[in-house]
Amino acid sequence: MFFDSNEFTKQMLKGKSKGTSLYKLSRPKLTLRPFVEFTDVELAQRPIGSPMIYDVECYPNFFCVSFKCPETGKVVYFERSPRSDFDGERLRWMMFKFCTVGFNSLAYDLPMVFAAAQGFDCAKLKAISNALIGEGMRPREVEKEYGFRVPFNTLNQIDLIEVAPLEGGLKLYAARLQADRLQDLPYEHTQHLTEDEAEVVKYYNINDDDNTILLYKELLPEIKLRETLGKEYNQDLRSKSDAQIAEAVIASELTKLTGKYPGKPRETITSVKYEAPSWIGYVSQELRDIVSAIEAATFPLDGNGSPMWPEGLGEREKTKTGYTNVLKARIGQSVYKLGMGGLHSSEKNVAHIATADTLLIDRDVASYYPRIILNERLFPKHLGEAFLHVYEALVNKRLDAKARGIKTIANALKITINGGFGKFGNQYSLLYSPKLLLQVTITGQLALLMLIEMIEFHGIPVVSGNTDGIVIKCPVDRYDDLNRVIAMWEQITGFETEETRYKALYCRDVNNYFAVKEKGDDSARMLSDRLGVKVKGSYAEVGSALNSVLSKNAEHLVCSDAVIHALTQGTPVRKTIEACRDVKRFTTIRKVNGGAEKNGEFIGKIIRWYYAKDCPGVIRYITNGNTVKKSEGARPLMDLPPEFPSDIDFDWYVSKAEETLEEIGFKPKKQAVMFF
Repeated sequence: MFFDSNEFTKQMLKGKSKGTSLYKLSRPKLTLRPFVEFTDVELAQRPIGSPMIYDVECYPNFFCVSFKCPETGKVVYFERSPRSDFDGERLRWMMFKFCTVGFNSLAYDLPMVFAAAQGFDCAKLKAISNALIGEGMRPREVEKEYGFRVPFNTLNQIDLIEVAPLEGGLKLYAARLQADRLQDLPYEHTQHLTEDEAEVVKYYNINDDDNTILLYKELLPEIKLRETLGKEYNQDLRSKSDAQIAEAVIASELTKLTGKYPGKPRETITSVKYEAPSWIGYVSQELRDIVSAIEAATFPLDGNGSPMWPEGLGEREKTKTGYTNVLKARIGQSVYKLGMGGLHSSEKNVAHIATADTLLIDRDVASYYPRIILNERLFPKHLGEAFLHVYEALVNKRLDAKARGIKTIANALKITINGGFGKFGNQYSLLYSPKLLLQVTITGQLALLMLIEMIEFHGIPVVSGNTDGIVIKCPVDRYDDLNRVIAMWEQITGFETEETRYKALYCRDVNNYFAVKEKGDDSARMLSDRLGVKVKGSYAEVGSALNSVLSKNAEHLVCSDAVIHALTQGTPVRKTIEACRDVKRFTTIRKVNGGAEKNGEFIGKIIRWYYAKDCPGVIRYITNGNTVKKSEGARPLMDLPPEFPSDIDFDWYVSKAEETLEEIGFKPKKQAVMFF
């Protein structure tokens, strides 16, 4: 401890510590939203360990850190500038009393706060900021270089950056959560601010607190799971990603089992080869040849140490990010593609409907990748079979918690079991094992192909396949036959499948579809879940990572809403769209590298818009003048309005929804008119 916390609390209760006045100013095109500061007495009476969101801004002549309570909305603000300064002891007291929550705070905000609390002036704080951000120095290196200390191990601190899915920044996550205001840093970070400019930065700083609060509340279930798991394994896991949790827990359990902390592999690996399990087998010679080709191939590793699909293995195909090779296999009426991304069927613009005579059945393999690891006794070579003892114990512990209805433990352990998979392809991880990763991903594809072939061989059509599941169009009188075939496959492979019934399946392709279930969940958060529709790909409100809105940009979701209502209730899309009065359902979110502008006016780097009537022109990249995709007729909406806009172009959204119904096979595609 740097100070007597109890004594300082007494001073706070008496209102004797030094605070900072806030000024209400206006700025063209930006309303500075007022906020309320805590009194010293109110702050001292807040519970110890209660959450306090914080964020730092730093300029050559201006430093600030603001804290905002997610429960009361009140603010504590510290500024160091020519016009103001603060009590460093008061700032340290904040950090020790509360559970402080930030975004990238362990790498940036935390060392900045403790450097400021030590009394460093703005110039020195800016030098530290540049070292952390511009030079990529680590906090421990900066502490040593500049002569201050951050008590990492004694603070109650949560950093959300690793808990959030994928690699979005705070502004992007805020946009995906439909924050009231999307705002870029108002001035270049090297600029010496005027007093008015400093005031704008102050409000910008607190707006970042609001965005962090949004993210914190969205991630609370994930944080609670980490707290549960942390108590189980006596570690603070609240700021770790799923993969980091898996590594930490498995390392801890291996240490207990072997008596020593596991190390990273010492041998240098440049490529790996695949070996098919003995139970992999097919009737088709084509499929047997595919297995032989895969086993004969050498899989090179990328820069991170993860296996890549060999260039000469299969046919060359164009993807969103370039070109890749895939192996293709025809079974029944479908063509299936194998690659590092998993197994995919190749249907397009097709609808399948369950009838009185036909069942539409989705069969997913339960815990597919973990089960492959255990069934095949796969383990990182340098960790030995001790890894399997630890991994199997975690799986069994989760299954036991799930069977006993202890959802918190079951869900927390699921993070550990599934989270480590990506680490098998990360050469910097102690779980690194590219051979294991290859064995799991390829075995999963070949096993699913086995199931598809077995079902098709018995005259029952499989209409779709994707990574860990298939969709079967089964005649009602063949349902028992289907179950016998699947049971035979489960016995051969050691896997188990789970069944979901669909009323209908409408596909643009295997990754973009609407699947109408037999019933919905009235208590669900999402409209799709309430109406019993599984939505995937570009039509979905959530992304695959965490099954969350945080992993996907919104894109005129009102159109998907209209399609869902049309599929389930027969509602005309125009009726759904024109009845909606939530502007957030009409917005599109984009990240624009270098920033965007329209008609010469800066918008931002993370932008939000809706399609409006009488709003000609496009949004452009500032860097090169190129058009931002699909932005013709877009009206920027960086601040959500208090009232529903009167100029929304409903016709645009109706047209888009109708187009989607054609793409997924619900309605026939309009024929192009030919002129001769």
